[in-house]
Amino acid sequence: MINFNIPCMIGAEAHNIRKVILSKNFSGDGNFTKKCHKWLEKKLGCKKALLTTSCTHALEMAAILVNIKKGDEIIMPSYAFASTANAFVLRGARIVFVDIRPDTMNIDEKLIGQAITSKTKAIVVVHYAGVSCEMDTIIAIAKKYNLFIIEDAAQGVMSRYKGKYLGTIADIGCYSFHETKNLHCGEGGAIVLNKEQFFDRAEIIREKGTNKTQFLRGLVDKYTWVDIGSSYLPSELNAAFLYSQFQHANSILKYRLKIWNLYYDSGLSELAAKGFIELPNVPKHCDHNAHIFYIKVKNLRERINLIEFLKRNNIVTAFHYLPLHSSLAGKIFARFHGDDKWTTRESERLLRLPLFYGLKDYHAQRVAKTITDFFCR
Repeated sequence: MINFNIPCMIGAEAHNIRKVILSKNFSGDGNFTKKCHKWLEKKLGCKKALLTTSCTHALEMAAILVNIKKGDEIIMPSYAFASTANAFVLRGARIVFVDIRPDTMNIDEKLIGQAITSKTKAIVVVHYAGVSCEMDTIIAIAKKYNLFIIEDAAQGVMSRYKGKYLGTIADIGCYSFHETKNLHCGEGGAIVLNKEQFFDRAEIIREKGTNKTQFLRGLVDKYTWVDIGSSYLPSELNAAFLYSQFQHANSILKYRLKIWNLYYDSGLSELAAKGFIELPNVPKHCDHNAHIFYIKVKNLRERINLIEFLKRNNIVTAFHYLPLHSSLAGKIFARFHGDDKWTTRESERLLRLPLFYGLKDYHAQRVAKTITDFFCR
């Protein structure tokens, strides 16, 4: 059986967790959490990074930090995870979906301007498969209309756009360290703050709305409730696990890129040249992190048949998001601006192939050969 994903284990996770157990300091913002913050800030070149319990919570913090209120509108793609929309709906916002680009599955930057109204407060971009949206154009639009930009970089850790790491380009970036991601701690995330105006308040929101962090630094003689917030910081056990992965981030990235490129070189590019499938497109100015390798087939029926064929050959694959605008909640809390030319159509064609740290070369080659067998029977 070739699994779709096996969570990465690099070897030092248990050692680090044992250190936390022996220290008897399990709650958040301990030594390993601080090490993770420093690693992120140094590696990414960002001004401030804070671990969270998930990317969902990082997005919720972002919504609070940019003061989303009832009646505000948020522009984002419908091809995204529910958390991306939920974080802003929870603050009372209405979501405005725009169509995607079929070449990258990212928001179509040319359609954003048409969706802006007097109620628009922010643009939320989703860097699908670790491939960047066209950030220069989106930043220019945001400046013109005085809008915030939040990067949902859940899949984009260590990916870059014109040399800049995803999550560090806009006002706020949000990462996921869920077990399905390149670097993980089971469940986890981080918020990246690229403007100093967010620093102090982010620490308060993250610590249940209290100024406990200032108290621990000796800046106040006692801490109390000063703002809205929640318990957004992970335990030290999660941070200990994650830090071991951070220390091997470059080798994990290198391994995943090897497998990603192997798919291209094992027959799938030939299938694409013959018109059977389409392969991922990575613009020249983007450096991706090999988070996802997907193919696109002719239509939904062909995808269903291919999934079943691969399953019979002991290969597990997966499609991805169902467009949010077609969901029950999407119809209540959002609207789609313009035509759905690509979002639904492309989502029904996309199939993700097995890709994880530890996947053997011959497994990737067998996946590619089995797909070739399906189309060339």
